[in-house]
Amino acid sequence: MKFPYALNDFGTLIQEGYFYQDRTDRIPLLEEAGRQLIFIRPRRFGKSLLLSMLEHYYDVNRANQFERLFGHLAIGQSPTPLHNQYFIMKWDFSLVKAQGDLKGIEMALYRHVNAAIQDCAVHYGWSDIDIIPEDAVVSLSSLLRRVRQEAHPLYLLIDEYDNFANEVLMTGRRQEFYEGLLYGEGVLKSLFKAVKAGAGRGIDRVFITGVSPVVLSDMTSGYNVGEDIYLKAAFNDLCGFTEAEIAAVLERLAAEGGSWSPTEALDLMRTF
Repeated sequence: MKFPYALNDFGTLIQEGYFYQDRTDRIPLLEEAGRQLIFIRPRRFGKSLLLSMLEHYYDVNRANQFERLFGHLAIGQSPTPLHNQYFIMKWDFSLVKAQGDLKGIEMALYRHVNAAIQDCAVHYGWSDIDIIPEDAVVSLSSLLRRVRQEAHPLYLLIDEYDNFANEVLMTGRRQEFYEGLLYGEGVLKSLFKAVKAGAGRGIDRVFITGVSPVVLSDMTSGYNVGEDIYLKAAFNDLCGFTEAEIAAVLERLAAEGGSWSPTEALDLMRTF
């Protein structure tokens, strides 16, 4: 059995035969839960892999890979009508540098969003997107204008939405910088206001992951359309593993050989 430690690309994981705990049966529930979803879990819980799975499922450019990627999984037996019906753009705020002064942090955020917009444009063969280095909100407007000319809408995936804001809270000038990002017309708040404004104007769905609801509470005046699903019972195990799943995997590993006890290993996991 091959375990995908530190591997969060769904396509690589499936095509190279790594272990995957199937969560695709939740896709219909996610579609029913709302169009702009917020899901909070601790770090190292598999949130990025979840977003990668959604990316591969909905990407219009991966339609010819659907059977290979999902045919053996739960959703492959009964796919929703929305599979492979979206343009995908992904933001990963864990990659945004949180050091320096407030202007430097703002520009780091804009660089990341602009790079994601460019990646999206290249992936779908669009060459007419205006990238504005000093204002990624304008760049986003240009991308959405292009999307509205197409037959498919955009699904925006945002990973670790609160990562760099949480990092800012740990700096010496944490309150000043944090308020500069999220209060008034702060850059992060303005960016999420643009996402909200894009709903129905190119953006059809948004899925946001993070580690804490702290930032969320401070940006809700600019982004008050998100549906919090992280406390809903139906999504308790959307990421991570249940004890029963871990026990089953340990039994499979034990069957492959070795002088260790699955029961003792599970007891050790319960302790730590």
